[in-house]
This record gives sequence, C-alpha cells and structure tokens, in this order.
Amino acid sequence: MENNYLPYPAQILKVVKENSQIKTFELAFTDQDRNSSFTYLPGQFMMVSVPHRGEAPISIASTPTRPGMIELSIRRAGTLTNAMHTMKAGDTLGLRGPYGRPFPLKEFTGRDLVFVAGGIGLAPLRSLINYCLDHHNEYGQITLLYGSRSPEDIAFSDDLTAWQDTHSIKCLLSVDSAGPDWHGQVGLVTTLLDLITPDPARSSAIVCGPSIMIRFVLAALSRIGFADTDIITTLERHMKCGIGVCRHCHMDRTLVCADGPVFSLAQLRGMQGTELL
Repeated sequence: MENNYLPYPAQILKVVKENSQIKTFELAFTDQDRNSSFTYLPGQFMMVSVPHRGEAPISIASTPTRPGMIELSIRRAGTLTNAMHTMKAGDTLGLRGPYGRPFPLKEFTGRDLVFVAGGIGLAPLRSLINYCLDHHNEYGQITLLYGSRSPEDIAFSDDLTAWQDTHSIKCLLSVDSAGPDWHGQVGLVTTLLDLITPDPARSSAIVCGPSIMIRFVLAALSRIGFADTDIITTLERHMKCGIGVCRHCHMDRTLVCADGPVFSLAQLRGMQGTELL
C-alpha cells in the first residue's frame, strides 16, 4: 500500500528567476519510472518539502501535455519558500501529489476563455493556458488580463513574450503604479476588463491572484453578464495534509484541498467562510 504522506525525491533541473520574489523550478523525480508515469491536470497542486524546513502546497505551473518534468513557481513567503530560493540545479527536494480538483476542462471545450491573473496567480493559469494552446483546436479565443504591482514585478516574462509573439493569446498587462518608462496600462487589473468585449454567453472566465483582487474581479465579471457557473477561481488555505484528512483547510463544510482548490462562483455562493464574496 502506498503511503500518502511519503514524499518522493525530485531533482531540480533548472531555476528561472521570474522577478525579485518569484522563481520557477523545473523538477524531475529521481525515480525514472515514477517520472515517466507521473501525470496530473491543470489546477492541481503538489505538496513540496525540504528537510528541516517543512512542507507546503504549491500549484503546478506546467502542463501535462509536455511530460517528463514538472514546474512549480514559488514566491518567497516563509521558511520553506525562502529555503527553496537558495536551492539550485542539482539539488533535491520532496514531492507528493498531485492533489486537488483540477479546472473543468470539458466545460471549457468550444468556448472563448478569459484569464484574469494577478502576480503569482498566473502560475496555475499558466498550466491551463499552455494546456489549451496544446489543444488549440478545442477552444475559441484566449485572452489574458494580467496585473502586477509595478513593471519590475511582472513575472513569467518569457511566457508573455512567447504568447504575444505567436499571437496565440491576446495579452493585456496592467501595473498598479509605474514610472515614465512604462507605456502600458496603469491601474488595477479590473480596468483591463473595460478594454475587451467578451461574449459572456460563449465565454468562461478563469481567475487567480490575491484574494482582494479575486473578489473585485468576480464582481466585475458578474456585472458584465458572466453566469456564476462560467466564472472559475482557485482558493488558498493553509493546508497541512493535502488529502482531506486533517481538515485544517476547511471552509464551511468544504475542504479546499480535497473539494477544491478550483471552484466556480456558483459553488462559492452561500458558502460561509469565503473571503471572496
């Protein structure tokens, strides 16, 4: 019987510095059989551990359509993540998972997709965006609205450049504040919604970022006319086990680790304990 709490060693293959606070780690299990058979879906997360530094849930930033490795984007936020930011290619850490409910991929089929992200919230959406690009015939127009605090805080620049260069995605960026060298949009990411004209009847919106950003974006999408079932977001809670045993991440009668972290706005309405409504 497999031990659900047992992490498996994974080696860091590559580290990409996204900005001063975020790095993306490309990883592969040291067990080649596990690495070749490992699979997951966009929206799921891994429990990441470093000896003597603890364990934390991290969203998967890569897509299963590009197998052989897994990418995790990590923002410096505490003991574990600070330790990870000192690690380099060749170092080893622990991984267990994948866990959680993924994005509802079948429900997105044939629809336009509007992604709204803030900061490192683009990490789990990056997994889904690249998944959709690798199945581009199954989806309509893809639009990304991405907000950062400043131009220096913009993460995933390589991805944004690639998406814009190939015209595979309509990308609109905004920063909260900027100097004279920034010639793009200034303002909250919600202001970017005024620059697009999605058809709510044939579109789904996928949102991830800081809680306060999600709250205002969900409200704006509702005002535009998106149905609650077509607005999808992810929640963060302090998870301990990741598999619905400890119930540390409970929200009302829902466990974010096992019942989420992906929820529709329809599922969130009426649920006590959510900060998003």
